[in-house]
Amino acid sequence: MKLDGPTLSTERLSLRLPGADDWPVWEAFARSVRAQYIGGPYDVGTAWRAFGHVIGHWVLRGYGSFIFTLKGSEEPLGMAGPWHPANWPEPEIGWTLWSAEAEGKGFAYEAAFAARAYAFKKLKWPTAVSYIDPGNARSIALARRLGATLDTDAATPRDDETTLVYRHPSPEALT
Repeated sequence: MKLDGPTLSTERLSLRLPGADDWPVWEAFARSVRAQYIGGPYDVGTAWRAFGHVIGHWVLRGYGSFIFTLKGSEEPLGMAGPWHPANWPEPEIGWTLWSAEAEGKGFAYEAAFAARAYAFKKLKWPTAVSYIDPGNARSIALARRLGATLDTDAATPRDDETTLVYRHPSPEALT
């Protein structure tokens, strides 16, 4: 079964809904040290449930993370998109880069930028944050590149004092 929904396009990337064919690449990422900043590495069962969460978010909310690929390819590089699980205090723009070979090329920025524009324009979000592990220097740098600033007053989705909350510029500030 394939979910039906929006697709986005950037200069180099296609952003589409997740599907079963993405599972092997997600599993390899989720079970590796690359997933350390999102709670991994996971065992296969936890990776499976996490991927089900990605697909299920689209079903339950009508939006979610897009899988991004190079135009003309179906090979997933990662995912980025609007994210708001039931226990999240605020809507989030999230991203993960699954492929180490794709790092340093601006793909995550390009995908997150497009996903944020979608959240603001199509979903009419008035604000968005990104929840980031304080050890994830690359994601912190990406949030800053997107114009997000540290919001020390914002609530986090976990009962901890370590998750950083980066607040994205308002939709009005981006126009």
